[in-house]
Amino acid sequence: MSGIPLFGAKYGQESVTDPAGHAEWVRGFDPEASLEDVAGVVMLYQRRLLDHALGVYRWRERPRWTRGGLFLLEHDAQTVAVCGGFGLGAPAAVLVMEQLISLGARRVVTVGTAAGMQSELGPGSLVLCEGALRDEGTSHHYLPPRRTAAAALNLTDRLGSLLPSAVRGMVWTTDAPYRQTRAEVAVYEKALVLAADMEAAALFTVAEYRQVEAAAVVAVADSLVKPGPRQHRPETEKALQRALSAAVQALTECFRGR
Repeated sequence: MSGIPLFGAKYGQESVTDPAGHAEWVRGFDPEASLEDVAGVVMLYQRRLLDHALGVYRWRERPRWTRGGLFLLEHDAQTVAVCGGFGLGAPAAVLVMEQLISLGARRVVTVGTAAGMQSELGPGSLVLCEGALRDEGTSHHYLPPRRTAAAALNLTDRLGSLLPSAVRGMVWTTDAPYRQTRAEVAVYEKALVLAADMEAAALFTVAEYRQVEAAAVVAVADSLVKPGPRQHRPETEKALQRALSAAVQALTECFRGR
């Protein structure tokens, strides 16, 4: 046996564990637990960005609904959830996304940082992910091998209209940020891949599998084509804040147009 998954006959078979069990557990201590009437969820990876959201919007916490923190924000007479503090990488993000879907979420936008793969994309540049290379392991347990995973077009277009300066295109999702080789970077740079992240491909794949919508915006924090020490940059933080604001607005607009 070789490749991921090792057991290639798993597709189409039922899982031993089901996210519905998580929803049942949550409703055991909070019978009203539901995200069905929420416009969508923004998944965040940086604690500073979550703190910013909680400082800008009126919110209500929903403890223990998901791994990490879940907060319901009030925006333009609608409710949008934000979830953060659950960790980095595809496995952590997918675990939380499955929990959110089990509670009724139907639209998810992920907002995080990435490493630029085009020389013109400096710190603070925003990348709107139209799709992602599936170079991580998690997505391959949901759908058979395929080179890419696609974002939800309508949700991505809404985000694009709110972030006109964002560059649209493909990202490279990998589980191994310390094993991004020069040869790989050269190939993907030539193929016009915009940035490298750790979650987008898996989230897009799970969204397809569960028949929900997912989109992703990343702010460039450093570069793989001009490598150097990673630093905290105000321009990256400001870009993340713009992306968060756009995500909340896009989810609100899509929910109203359903």
